[in-house]
Amino acid sequence: MIATDADPAPTDGLAVIEAALATLPLAPGVYRMLDAKGDALYVGKARSLKKRVTSYTQVARLSERLRRMVFETRSLEVVTTASEAEALLLEANFIKRLRPRFNIVLRDDKSYPWLMLSDDHPYPQIAKHRGERRKGATYYGPFASVWAVNQTITALQRVFLLRSCRDTVFDQRTRPCLLFQIKRCSAPCVERISQEGYRDLVREAKEFLSGGTPSIQKRLATEMETAAENLEFERAAALRDRIRGLTHVQGHDRVNLDGVGDADVVALHQAAGQACVQVFFFRGGRNNGNRPYFLSTAKQEQTPEEVMATFLAQLYDDLPPPPLVLLSHEPAEAALIAEALTLKAGRRVELHRPQRGDKKSVVEHAATNAREALERRLAEGTAQAQLLDGVGTMFGLPAAPERIEIYDNSHIQGANPYGVMVVAGPSGFMKQAYRKFSIKSAQGNDDFAMMREVFERRFGRALREDPGREGEAWPDLVLIDGGAGQLSAAQSVMAELGVEDVPLVAVAKGPDRDAGREWFHMAGRDPVQLPPRDPVLYYLQRLRDEAHRFAISAHRAGRSKALTKSELDDIPGVGTAIKRRLLNHFGSARGVRQAGLADLEACPGIGPAVARRVHDHFHPGAASPPRNAAPAPTRPVTVAPRDGTG
Repeated sequence: MIATDADPAPTDGLAVIEAALATLPLAPGVYRMLDAKGDALYVGKARSLKKRVTSYTQVARLSERLRRMVFETRSLEVVTTASEAEALLLEANFIKRLRPRFNIVLRDDKSYPWLMLSDDHPYPQIAKHRGERRKGATYYGPFASVWAVNQTITALQRVFLLRSCRDTVFDQRTRPCLLFQIKRCSAPCVERISQEGYRDLVREAKEFLSGGTPSIQKRLATEMETAAENLEFERAAALRDRIRGLTHVQGHDRVNLDGVGDADVVALHQAAGQACVQVFFFRGGRNNGNRPYFLSTAKQEQTPEEVMATFLAQLYDDLPPPPLVLLSHEPAEAALIAEALTLKAGRRVELHRPQRGDKKSVVEHAATNAREALERRLAEGTAQAQLLDGVGTMFGLPAAPERIEIYDNSHIQGANPYGVMVVAGPSGFMKQAYRKFSIKSAQGNDDFAMMREVFERRFGRALREDPGREGEAWPDLVLIDGGAGQLSAAQSVMAELGVEDVPLVAVAKGPDRDAGREWFHMAGRDPVQLPPRDPVLYYLQRLRDEAHRFAISAHRAGRSKALTKSELDDIPGVGTAIKRRLLNHFGSARGVRQAGLADLEACPGIGPAVARRVHDHFHPGAASPPRNAAPAPTRPVTVAPRDGTG
């Protein structure tokens, strides 16, 4: 039913609402407030339309935002529904389609990519898919991005050798393509595999996408051993390559939810009148990636619980909800939302805010991603020139800096130490100017000595190459990731070199390493802090984080290079049986060397003690993560092993 005021619209919005009340039913439904142009101002749902709309006539009790909405209202439309749950679903649909000015609106009109496996062809194809589904195909997803789909397709090609070419190409092939040569396809187009054999690969691929990886890996290991015993070495090598591919896929899942098949992790962060929600998609026990969502009109007057409720309804408007949704905040009307999602999915959907364990850790990780994504957006929303002006004003520079250099170092207990220089300017990060320094003279876990060496090499070389300092490679500002100690080390080097007119600032993390509470140290000045929501602070944090990221990357690359190839025979206490289990599971000694502690413990027949011994052999000096540790965040800035870096 649609109800609207038939009379000429009064000039006062309150009069419009009062006039419409006479015809409003007590039934559940959705109401839309329209402006003079007929555009939607606000969409809401109600258990009783008449009671809910009546509340807008009590103007004194409304927030400023809603009072302004009432003032601009020129007509009212309602649609009744059979239940409040149906009204919630309809409300979300209207909000996404009409994008009313006074609602919290999900700023995301992109469709979700899916993985498609065609079932109506003798040799099914794997491919990316967007849009409407067609008959004769099985769909897996959703995925957070095309990149995530491509990663899964690559895994399916590497492990199960499925074709990705179109049917038109498949039908015209007379010889195998390059994918067959690089062992990414079984070449069914030229009958290098039988239809029955290909069907077995498709069955295994479906099992993999449904979370059956361990059983597949065990079966492949058995087949490899059998082939080797029968002297079928070519087949054994092919199976070994598939095991390696499967292990590679398992080891590169950054965040996992053990024991959970299909689930979404939804975490919210609000700041500066804006909100970001980070969603991680898990399907078949696999992480299908994550995506940030930004919400408009998420004002401070709206609680996180209210924002979460609105977001969930809009998220699943065009997305099938999974059986389990893990949340950072309990949404308003949680029971109603669960009922609506259950109605949409045709099965039970549970909303859960975990209080402990791995699920809570994954939610906290998603919340960290939401905060960081919103901080980046806030920083990017301010013009770069204004940010640089703010930096110049904050540190007392004569003008906005044209070149900012940021320094950091990374190591593990002094092992494989690297220092880095990151450069930023009016056009953003200048990656062609980045530099990394393999620390040579500093001994042990001495961050100050490492910083001294980096500055001696960087500015000593600059003086030799440009003694007149007429080039553009001299910084207007230098930022150091650290506190007063790192600042003092850098100052002493600069004084020895005679470079005393380059401003140095050390960025020290706040209490408990909280972002937003950093202290900025400069020579001759007391340490200062910026307000938590200051755009200049967000910009400086981005600079510091980029240096941190680059330092971790340089350290990891150096550490991998330093690891010499070691045979499993060199591991004390590892005999023939254990070596066989490791090789069957990981495919090669290299796979064992690259495995994490959790991956080693997951190997059949390998207990925690042996797993730790193997891990410690290949990672000397590295602190082994505790069992059941929280999953590592996707941003290496916050999780890489690092001691004393300030």
